[in-house]
Amino acid sequence: MPDTRAQIHLHRTLGPISDLERYLPEDWWQSFFNSVYLQTDGDVFENAANTRADVDMLLAASGMTPDQSILDLCCGQGRHSLELARRGFGRVTGIDGSDYLIRLARERAKDANLSVTFQVGDARLPRIPVDRFDCACLMGNSFGYFDHITDDLAVLQGIHGALRPGGILVLDIMAGDWLRENFEPRSWEWIDASHFVCRERMLSSDGDRLISREVVTHAEHGVIDDRFYAVRLYSRERISALLQEAGFERVDHYDTMQAQSDRNQDLGMMQNRFLMTGRMPRRSRWRRTAADPVMPVTVLLGDPRLPDTVKLEGRYNPEDLETVSRLRAALAQLGDYDFSFVDDHEHMLETLRGRSPPLVFNLCDEGFHNEATKELHIAALLEMLGLPYTGAGPACLAMCYDKAVVRAVAAELGIPVPLEIYVAPQDVEGTVPEVFPAFIKPALGDNSLGITRASLVSGPEQAAATLRSLHEILPDRPLLLQEFLSGAEYTVGIIGNPGSSYVLPILEVDYSGLVGVPPILCDESKWHPDSPYWTDIKYRPADLKQGHAERLIAQSAQLFGRLGCRDYARFDYRADGDGHIKLLEVNPNPGWCRDGKMSLMAEMAGLSYIDMIEMILDAARRRLRFVANASDLSAA
Repeated sequence: MPDTRAQIHLHRTLGPISDLERYLPEDWWQSFFNSVYLQTDGDVFENAANTRADVDMLLAASGMTPDQSILDLCCGQGRHSLELARRGFGRVTGIDGSDYLIRLARERAKDANLSVTFQVGDARLPRIPVDRFDCACLMGNSFGYFDHITDDLAVLQGIHGALRPGGILVLDIMAGDWLRENFEPRSWEWIDASHFVCRERMLSSDGDRLISREVVTHAEHGVIDDRFYAVRLYSRERISALLQEAGFERVDHYDTMQAQSDRNQDLGMMQNRFLMTGRMPRRSRWRRTAADPVMPVTVLLGDPRLPDTVKLEGRYNPEDLETVSRLRAALAQLGDYDFSFVDDHEHMLETLRGRSPPLVFNLCDEGFHNEATKELHIAALLEMLGLPYTGAGPACLAMCYDKAVVRAVAAELGIPVPLEIYVAPQDVEGTVPEVFPAFIKPALGDNSLGITRASLVSGPEQAAATLRSLHEILPDRPLLLQEFLSGAEYTVGIIGNPGSSYVLPILEVDYSGLVGVPPILCDESKWHPDSPYWTDIKYRPADLKQGHAERLIAQSAQLFGRLGCRDYARFDYRADGDGHIKLLEVNPNPGWCRDGKMSLMAEMAGLSYIDMIEMILDAARRRLRFVANASDLSAA
């Protein structure tokens, strides 16, 4: 079996290679920015003249004054943040994904007696308040590192959320078209008296990124690092379009930026750059006024008048009605809103047209007419009516409803997924796996539909019987036959959006109380109060090894952005017998009920049910740029 990209990267010294792309780790940036980076690129990034020139251009382009707040995203060792502080800027925040560089920035700020806030954070999900900054900057060619352009877009959307109305983004980016034609395929230079670096460069197979390799060698001790990195090549037109897609207006270009080198040798990707700016819109869609002190919100719910095949006995039960009553009671305590409720699906369209609410709280995860396959139809209807709403859009809901599509996206991102066989509806006999035990479930669906005790199979005959049974119950649905993951099961919950999000404590499913039945979350765990799956499965804060929690959170953040989740989402994982944790599924607009997983994780964080609901509403309002109170009018 050929090595994967991640496996290849484990080798320390590779020798001559012809295809740099094959050896590029997807997350190269997680470990790249360390002390070696400061050695190899210090001639540019530790050059005080370069830093002063960059900040001169930043201030000229943005018009910022020392009383205004600035976010320095991907700040590295803090050189631009610290230079701003030297010039009297007292409200500067630097964020970078490298723990090493942030520690160094803090040490330098302390030594220089400069006041700058430095924190570690993923540029796609940096966890900063919305409407916080007057200016955000990405300096030093710190954009375009990720494998997928959707991640680049997530970075810009996060900045969009962090800026106040009328705020400005300043982006320092290499001239992609020029570099595509003029990069040096090979170079080498001494970086100090004992070390030299050899560099190789080539375009990716699609011509979209420049991939580089650096072999750092000590004169006496030999090779000390063999590392790969890549940056997407943006033309002015392409980056302008991406900024506009992220919601920026008045996108402008500035002069080419030239870097100096203490060694006066290979400038690489810093050789030819330009500056761009994008402005935030100055006005939001709804404002609180003295005449309208609370925000009208229409809540969409499932229709209790109609059948619901997912629920017990195919209809709404007293427990379901009690869940809605608890929601109404919680919402009634939120004084900043005036809630009205719509659950009559036959008249939903005309009701929404008549009200034209400024915000719709879309809690109709049952789907239009209580058909789970039509959950996306509710979002599509709101889109067509032009009504702002909470939660994911129709494209995201469609993708995540298909578990095979989610698995493919996750695998492309390098996120571990179970081995899987897709069984088409017309495949009556099914396909028998080579490894048992195996787990069989519908490829399309949610709420554990079609998952029963018989879903966990131990041999070919049992697998064939379960496949036949599911084809009879769900004749038009494809099935998935997966390796059974027998280890611990975890859930990650995110409330917010790129740039401003809250990660709930990771939840672990405790199957230890189950006796004589398969350890799975089947339909009985959600719809059968008398079942041991309802009474004996417990939930607790996850017990994860060091680093595993951070990895699950990072993977969930990737999926959140890539799949287009909004405002809140849930990500389920389970470990195999060897402890390797793999993705099970992604749930945009997950269950909002008081005893659901999201609520349980909120409780673990010390949050009430009301807190969780309000956080989801706040996330949507921030994404939609609603102004929260009258005092914000002056900022707009």
